[in-house]
Amino acid sequence: MHYTLFIRCVAEFMGTALMVALGNGSVANVELKGTKGFHGGWILIGFGYGIGVMIPAMMFAGISGAQINPAMTLALAVNGQFPWAEVFPYVLAQMLGGIFGQACIVAAYKPYYNHTTNAESILGTFSTIDNEHSQLNGFINEFLGTFVLVLGAVALTADKIDLRADFIGLGFLVMALVVSLGGATGPALNPARDLGPRLLHAILPLQHKGSSQFSYSWVPVVAPILGGICAVKVWSVFFG
Repeated sequence: MHYTLFIRCVAEFMGTALMVALGNGSVANVELKGTKGFHGGWILIGFGYGIGVMIPAMMFAGISGAQINPAMTLALAVNGQFPWAEVFPYVLAQMLGGIFGQACIVAAYKPYYNHTTNAESILGTFSTIDNEHSQLNGFINEFLGTFVLVLGAVALTADKIDLRADFIGLGFLVMALVVSLGGATGPALNPARDLGPRLLHAILPLQHKGSSQFSYSWVPVVAPILGGICAVKVWSVFFG
């Protein structure tokens, strides 16, 4: 079935919102004081983000491709696999979806944000930071992680036989990336998952929220985009 650009953008909005709500929701559950999952550990976040990517991908793959990531959209466009005319609407839908998904988390966890006094714990439920406060280390981690994510996504869906099964594999890949490479930065692996929520963090009147750390914000935007472009190019050159 062919869907209009508007419907496909609605799917991208909803998919990205669901991903952020499930993913950053798991972070909020672990990081915010007083929650049932407080200090539940990094594995809990790995499950949250792995399944948080898998479910919307399975829901919307047949409608919009379930890119739900500007890095994926731009990587496909740069490599001639997605029309440039649709890049801006897709990315806008993804960014707005990330903001909406994060707003849902804030609404759900508002009392626990009030209980939490650690500013970086609060910021971590919105967006990413490098634990060493190193932009270089953050860039390396985000580039490498997104390269693996996009390469895996392209490879898993290349045969286009059973996309739902492919996205189960993708969910496990995201889970593994969060657990294995995510300890340094969060991670983002997706500009919409980071920049939109960071903007929301900046404007919301949360107690104890501290800085939104915009000096770092370019890293989880630029590094995932470059990592994604390189991943699609590598797949196209050797296996496409």
